[in-house]
Amino acid sequence: MRVLLVEDHRIVRTGLRMLLESQPGITVVGEAATVAEMLALATPAQPDIVILDLNLGGENAAESIPALLEAAPAARVVILTGVRDPEAHRQAVRHGAMALVLKETATETLLQALATVHAGGAWLEPTLVAQMLSELTHPRPPPPPSPEEAKIARLTEREREIIPLIGEGLRNQDIAARLYISEPTVRHHLNAIFAKLGVVSRFELAVYAYQHGLAQLPPRNGSAHSAPPDAGK
Repeated sequence: MRVLLVEDHRIVRTGLRMLLESQPGITVVGEAATVAEMLALATPAQPDIVILDLNLGGENAAESIPALLEAAPAARVVILTGVRDPEAHRQAVRHGAMALVLKETATETLLQALATVHAGGAWLEPTLVAQMLSELTHPRPPPPPSPEEAKIARLTEREREIIPLIGEGLRNQDIAARLYISEPTVRHHLNAIFAKLGVVSRFELAVYAYQHGLAQLPPRNGSAHSAPPDAGK
């Protein structure tokens, strides 16, 4: 078993090398502390196993796994990490890792994982399996909407129809004709829109609408009947 160690802490690499080279049949063919060093070593070393830390001095090593496997197609990646984030673990597996072992586990566990992966299998510690299954069966609630998303969500369908017309520069009478409603109704809707979005003028509303995808910017050449939104009726 030819092993490439990728770990940014020298003392950890030294301990791993001593552990691995004490085992019959295992040879450490290289050590790397960064993604760049790993990729530079992978082609000439052609390891069977790459023991990879997920966090290499701030680098997200999981994202480098496809490039690693391109440089050493026969290699199988074993993640050895102190990171307990299930999403980081899932990302590593999606990118091609075949095993994931936590650093605080016993050395026998790491050796068993290496043997399993070298034989063609995959390895995930039971505690990590339980953690990932819990994430799947009890997903985190979606993040709360941003203040602007909350404002926009309060708009009615009719108000959403009026806003892009303001962005086109149409006046109240033109909007009323376009939507087959009265001018007082248009004014009523505009007052409601201003209150909900926290704007105070038609121009400010148009800018807000362009910024948040509620209206499309007019073409540069414009059309003869369109005028920039202003603070008038």
